[in-house]
Amino acid sequence: MPEYFAHESSYIDEGAVIGAGTKIWHFCHIMPGARLGEHCNLGQNVFIQSDVIIGDNVKIQNNVSLYTGVVIEDDVFLGPSCVFTNVTNPRSQINRHAEYQPTIVKRGASIGATATIICGGTIGRYAFVGAGAVVRGDVPDYALMLGVPARRSSWMSRHGFRLPPVGKDGITICPYSGWHYKEEAGVLRCLDWADDEPLPIGDTHGK
Repeated sequence: MPEYFAHESSYIDEGAVIGAGTKIWHFCHIMPGARLGEHCNLGQNVFIQSDVIIGDNVKIQNNVSLYTGVVIEDDVFLGPSCVFTNVTNPRSQINRHAEYQPTIVKRGASIGATATIICGGTIGRYAFVGAGAVVRGDVPDYALMLGVPARRSSWMSRHGFRLPPVGKDGITICPYSGWHYKEEAGVLRCLDWADDEPLPIGDTHGK
C-alpha cells in the first residue's frame, strides 16, 4: 500500500514519485517522472507534468497545472487557478520542447489565486504574489508583488503579514510575530531566524 492518499478519481502514472503523507484529491493527474515531497496537499483537478519537482509540505489548491521546468521548494502555497508557463512564444505548429524555460518558487513563497507566473524567473523565499498578478522575471525574497505587470508593493513577513515601512536603520517589525527584518541595498533579511530554515515545529506566531 502507498504511504500517500490518492482519491480513486485521480491518475498517478507509473514512474511518478509521491512522498509519504501526501494527499491527492479528486480528478488530479500526476505524470511519469514527477516528484512530490512529503505531506503535500493537492486540491481538485491538479495536473503535474513529467519532471516537475515539488518539495515537502506544499499546498496546491484547485485547478493548478505545473508544467515541465517548474520547481517548487518546501512550504510553498499555490492558490486556486494560478498559472505557470514554460514557453514564452508558443505556437501550435512548432515543437519547442527543447526550449522550456525553468521557473523556481523558493521556500515559503505564496502565489495568490489566478496569478500568472511567466517562465524563466525565480520567486524568492517567502515572497507573496497577490491574486491576479502577472509576474515576469525574478522576485526578491519577502517581496509583496501586486498588479499587471506585477511590481513590488511592499515587504511581507515569514508569517504572511505586510511589513511596515523600514525605519532609518533599515529595520521593520512584523506586527504579528514581533520578528525583526532589515533591508539593505534592496534586499530584506530576517534577523530572528535563518532565512533558509523552516519555522520551528508548532510555531505559529514566532514568539
